Amino acid sequence: MIACRHAEHVRRWTKRRGLKAGAAVAGKLLNRKAVRRYLSAAPEGSGLQPIPGDKGLPILGHALAAATLPIEFLESRLNTYGAISWMRGFAMPVVLALGPEASQEIFANNEHVFSQKGQEFFSGRFFNRGLMFLDFEEHHLHRRIMQEAFTRERLRGYVHSMDTVSGAAAAAALCDDELLVYPYLKRTLLDIATVVFMGDEPGPQSDPTNKAFTDCLRAASAVVRFPVPGLRWSAGVRGRRTLEGYFHANMEARRTSDGGDLFAALCRARDESGNQFSDDDVVNHMIFLMSAATDTSAAAATAVLHQLALHPQWQDRVRAEASSAVGDERIDLDALDRMPLLGMVINESMRLFPPVPVICRKTLVDTSIQGLFIPADTMVVVAPWLNHYLPGFWTDPHAFDPERFSAERREDRSHRLAFMPFGSGAHKCIGMHFAINAVKVVVHHLLRDHRIEMRPGYSLEWDLTALPAPTDEFPVLVRRVDESDRKNVTG
Repeated sequence: MIACRHAEHVRRWTKRRGLKAGAAVAGKLLNRKAVRRYLSAAPEGSGLQPIPGDKGLPILGHALAAATLPIEFLESRLNTYGAISWMRGFAMPVVLALGPEASQEIFANNEHVFSQKGQEFFSGRFFNRGLMFLDFEEHHLHRRIMQEAFTRERLRGYVHSMDTVSGAAAAAALCDDELLVYPYLKRTLLDIATVVFMGDEPGPQSDPTNKAFTDCLRAASAVVRFPVPGLRWSAGVRGRRTLEGYFHANMEARRTSDGGDLFAALCRARDESGNQFSDDDVVNHMIFLMSAATDTSAAAATAVLHQLALHPQWQDRVRAEASSAVGDERIDLDALDRMPLLGMVINESMRLFPPVPVICRKTLVDTSIQGLFIPADTMVVVAPWLNHYLPGFWTDPHAFDPERFSAERREDRSHRLAFMPFGSGAHKCIGMHFAINAVKVVVHHLLRDHRIEMRPGYSLEWDLTALPAPTDEFPVLVRRVDESDRKNVTG
């Protein structure tokens, strides 16, 4: 165990140093004038124009700048080439569709030319046929059936389990004067998913499945994308087999049970026409949903706690709001609805640091965006993160200002796609209300009687080579709130 922790520490330290070095190189490259090239000639007589851009570095393309200086890189592409440009990345040409108008054209997908195969390139091997990877009519059918598991009535039951798990986790973790935020959030959210989604109790008996989920998530960002013993891809393949075996073995028991967990709900779910999932469908959806409920939610909750640690006055305000909404009672869905300030903080944190910074699609046929020609089988990337920083839609976009989401301002309504932390269109996250409520409950229990503070001189750095995660474990100082702290709240 000690050796494993030491190896993980070395891995994180090495990656931090590598990302810092990469950012330094990327900064110099952004200031270098590139050779403009066009992706592909438009068909004669089509009236379309070719897409401008440049290749970037040999092999890497612009992947280094995109991973280490994302906002600066995206702003540079927008200013240099406009909303539609191309680059090389992942050893292939990639089209960037930047800004709300381009995003809207991709997500509307009126002619069904932009496919989820773009997302499949990164994660499809381990989250095969999860809801996010399905297209068009098949996706619509599966989403309609799955919606039965995310009704408000079901969310009421899920919140009860979230409250139990989060309360126990906070009580165990807040006995010291320091907290490693990211491991705490990953473990707590995985425990919540274990109870709410799988109907199991957290503990040693769930460790094999938890490890299998973690291995699948890490494998999606593997550089070596074939099984080599000891590397991520090989561990992900084993993890996927473990998860398939677990869900298939428990399928019949869940289908005949009256349990309120998501696994049981998907086994029994039918739409208004009587359609239901096959066993393989249930397995694929469960594996995908478990991953979405942990890593993306952990990224969002980390961003929230980072901003609250940086802005203690907002920490005081959300604590006072929660005290008024919940008191000494258990949390329920109605109480969470009475926490608009916390909701604003969560939205602002996800605006500054969305849990899914970019969204990928792939063209099925030759097509166009804003009059520019895109060949078939081309990766197309939409960047919600850039939309969240455009000054035409947001006042002082780099500042932390939760009140921009207040009823009086609602800057998020400046454009339909100015704010899109959960995507948009037919594939907008089906579990977004579940995720927001989970983050609210976890944050509430951490801050109910305690204050978190940044270590002197500490700065949080993010690793964007896969789903966003801190380059370290994000340590914060913890101290118990006393009555004088509560009386000093002025918001």
